[in-house]
Amino acid sequence: MKFTAEILCVGTEILLGNIVNTNATELSRGLAEVGVGLYHHTVVGDNPQRLKEALEIAFSRNNLVITTGGLGPTYDDLTKETIAAYFGRKLVRDEESERRIRAFFDRWKRPMMENSRAMPENNLKQADMPEGCIILTNHNGTAPGCIIEGENGKVAIMLPGPPREMAPMFREQVMPWLQQRSGQVLRSHNVHFFGIGESALEEQLREKMETMENPTLAPYAKDGEVMLRVTAAAPTPEECEDMLAPVVNRLLEHFPGLIYGVDVGDLQTAAIKALQEKGLTAATAESCTGGLIGKRITEVPGSSEVYGFGVVTYANEAKMKLLGVKEETLKQFGAVSEQTAAEMAAGARALSGADIAISVTGIAGPGGGSTEKPVGLVYIGVDSPWHSEVKKLNLNRGYAQQREHIRWVAASHALDLLRRTAQMR
Repeated sequence: MKFTAEILCVGTEILLGNIVNTNATELSRGLAEVGVGLYHHTVVGDNPQRLKEALEIAFSRNNLVITTGGLGPTYDDLTKETIAAYFGRKLVRDEESERRIRAFFDRWKRPMMENSRAMPENNLKQADMPEGCIILTNHNGTAPGCIIEGENGKVAIMLPGPPREMAPMFREQVMPWLQQRSGQVLRSHNVHFFGIGESALEEQLREKMETMENPTLAPYAKDGEVMLRVTAAAPTPEECEDMLAPVVNRLLEHFPGLIYGVDVGDLQTAAIKALQEKGLTAATAESCTGGLIGKRITEVPGSSEVYGFGVVTYANEAKMKLLGVKEETLKQFGAVSEQTAAEMAAGARALSGADIAISVTGIAGPGGGSTEKPVGLVYIGVDSPWHSEVKKLNLNRGYAQQREHIRWVAASHALDLLRRTAQMR
């Protein structure tokens, strides 16, 4: 059966911004894995009339609706009642669900608490299930989920709201059910580009993107980089991979200097991977990025194997005292200069004993710029026994608030230069 899906998340707390809707992210990823087309996300508050309207709209354009939330014991948990009414099903008590709910509370009794009481009876409301549904066991809470198949070909899947309950129920019980029914899977590979914009990449690939149906190509712009998602649909994962491999290989051949990895995640992970593969160590010396490069590097598990030294030398005195930048260099060329960046990198490598040292100095703004050295001017330096260079960048994009953008993209250029230098070894 070919499903087209909509995710309908229930909860006023989501609308008010009190919680982040991570459930939608988890469901979207899982649906893609089992080959279910997802076309809409909807959020509705804990109001039965608005929930009914949202449900009717969702089913008017899709044959599968997956809900999260509204399965609890309180008066405003009405998802199950609303959906049961839509399908013309009455609620009946499920004895196994009742047994599991009572057992859950028995396990969590606290006899040492003076005010501990028996389980509130309203919790048993969660054991009332739509007649004829497939019950989804909740191994991490009290509210079971369920699947309702209507005679009109519509399917509703109800899941609890708490992510620690929803995610395992969806992964362990719903995804296998959908996989069996849909008869196909989707597999994707993410190809990461740095050094080319989304529009430039799209222009080069437009003909392929317009004519390819399976696999498909879809670009996604990120700050300073582009991700190209290559997706294939087939009955099995193995068939998907056979379809994806030649497309990914052609991209690697066509953009050899711009792709920093496939399914690698991000630039810092690619840089750490390159260092690990070559058995190299790195150090950083930062000025305008204020430690952002080191922060991004240390976000990667295992980075301590290859990165053990980073300094932030914001002031000229720190550049001279810690990194050995010459006073005459700063006086003649300034802190934001090719010469200072080169001496910062060389000083960091000498002080740390690392194989490669990266430096960054620049003007992130909003003030501090001049005609000769405008906001967004950044120098990235690298020093190693086999390769040393300094890159001059102009990262000013004319935004009203671009300081963080400049710092982030400068750090990305530094990480890419670190990756490239390691691969030269």
